[in-house]
Amino acid sequence: MEQQAAGGHEPGGLQQPISAGIIAVLVGYTSTFAVVLTGLRSVGATPAQAASGLLALCLTQAVGMVWLSRRHRIPLVLAWSTPGAALLAGTAPLDGGWPVAVGAFVAAGAAYVLTGLWPALGRLIGLIPAPIAQAMLAGVLLELCLAPITTLTDDPWGILPVVVVWLAGVRFFPRWAAPAAFVAAGVVIGVDMVRMGTTIALGDLVPRLSLTVPEWSWAALIGIALPLYVVTMASQNVPGFAIMKSLGYDVPWRSSLVTSGVATMLGAGAGGHTVNLAAISAALAGGPPAGPDPKKRWIAAQSGGWTYVVLAIASAALAALVAVAPVGVIATVAGLALLGTLAAALEGAVSERTGREAAVITFLVAASGITVLGIGSAFWALIAGLVVHVVLSPSTGRHR
Repeated sequence: MEQQAAGGHEPGGLQQPISAGIIAVLVGYTSTFAVVLTGLRSVGATPAQAASGLLALCLTQAVGMVWLSRRHRIPLVLAWSTPGAALLAGTAPLDGGWPVAVGAFVAAGAAYVLTGLWPALGRLIGLIPAPIAQAMLAGVLLELCLAPITTLTDDPWGILPVVVVWLAGVRFFPRWAAPAAFVAAGVVIGVDMVRMGTTIALGDLVPRLSLTVPEWSWAALIGIALPLYVVTMASQNVPGFAIMKSLGYDVPWRSSLVTSGVATMLGAGAGGHTVNLAAISAALAGGPPAGPDPKKRWIAAQSGGWTYVVLAIASAALAALVAVAPVGVIATVAGLALLGTLAAALEGAVSERTGREAAVITFLVAASGITVLGIGSAFWALIAGLVVHVVLSPSTGRHR
């Protein structure tokens, strides 16, 4: 039976799922790894620790994908939380620095495990109105997506080529627009290195894990772990489940969440912020691009997992390249890569007229970047949005 599910002895039957899995992972990785590195650096990681985080994410995602897809014979694709990384990029380093950020990653992973084991917690998160969660994400993304504009006047010769290549990509090959923008950024970085005489030590190109003992603080748990958990559940895990269901797959909720949570906790000490179910990549690996036979598409997740292993080897080199980039170039790549996410979040925030005020307040507070009691704006945006939602709720008005 296993041989039949895998395509038997028909080599042609495996070509589509294998290539679909490789493409899904390549697109997801090259489109957003700059966002991950930016986010980790923002909460206190050194270049080496950020590179370690990228390496840890690749390895934990690979193991989780290979195990889940083989156990359930479903193309379950794992990814890092791009919205979560964007949230980190908008968060200032907290008292306690990088160790408390790592502690927040561990706490978020534990929350995913608990959600898988205790469905009531998932239902509780489901009570948060979707427009408020989307508005919080949009507010967090705004500053990053403004980077191509705010940095253009400072270094037009470095930023403009990246924007032009991205725009051409959106017009002619949308799926590869963000990776093409990074290739353009790589050329800009290379030219700048030659001009400035900058070099990269060979030792910096070798991937290695940099372990950090996690520490915990209330500011990090409330200001990083909680928003990271909410935005990842709302923008990654729930859509990931929905997409897979629309493709005809009965996704094992408990197994998937527990696996992604354990993977997050294992990778956190090395700098990995969050592992979760993929959404867009899931559509590539679980849909028609992976072949006409749904019973063979689980192989796409297998090939995607091994692709992550190969990409893990390149993590240090990419992080080293990012570390020597001219100011604004990588932020531009990250901002362009997140424009689609920002558009979707804005649409989700204001698509319904009822409750729009709460969503707008949430967006404004998140975009403000305020810090109160050492806790960042994402948490306060969530609180403000929920308060306005309750006050303006029609059911509240009937009781007055």
